[in-house]
Amino acid sequence: MDGDVLGATAVATHTGPVKQLLAETIFQRIGASIVDGTLPSGSRIRDADLAEEFNVSRMPIREALQRLERIGLVEMHPSRFTEVTEVSPEDTANARQYAGYVGGAIAAIAVPRLREETRLQLVDHVRALDGLLDDSARLAESRWGVIRALATKSGNDVFQTMLDETSLLIVRNLRPWVLSGYEQDRMRALHADLAAAMLDGDGHAAERAVRGIHGVQNI
Repeated sequence: MDGDVLGATAVATHTGPVKQLLAETIFQRIGASIVDGTLPSGSRIRDADLAEEFNVSRMPIREALQRLERIGLVEMHPSRFTEVTEVSPEDTANARQYAGYVGGAIAAIAVPRLREETRLQLVDHVRALDGLLDDSARLAESRWGVIRALATKSGNDVFQTMLDETSLLIVRNLRPWVLSGYEQDRMRALHADLAAAMLDGDGHAAERAVRGIHGVQNI
């Protein structure tokens, strides 16, 4: 998915003092390295090494690491090191529940508001998910990209702010979710349901499809 819609899925950089910008940049860089596996679970991160790498003082490094700890990507051991957290089956189940219910609510609001060009771009992106069913890491990132794009079109700043803070964690924790052959067949049908709901501008059907994609109960 190219163009404005794809750009909308990137995590926004906060405005403010230079220190704040540095901490945000470091947060995003370290977070991205954890999500893509460059820093796998159990990796140790040292303030001094990061300060040298980014050519900054330790203050923005610590701010970024504290924020990463708050969302659960790292655990800090004061005066020693920071460690990338493990992803448990429960973490993945919780991420699926969050993505299903929150993503479904976002879809319900955003889908009826989509402009035609954006609608068609997103439909193409949803259909392309079928080609990623054997790659859980890419599927997690691409699937969540749909939800982030919808959040920008929802007209609700609370959703956007919430996703800015949680997206790194959710994508990282969804990566271990591997689909069996049967589940892949069912997922193709759910992707088709979501694409159809988008084309129809049906927010309620889109919500049901997003919940189903993440395996949470529809009401």
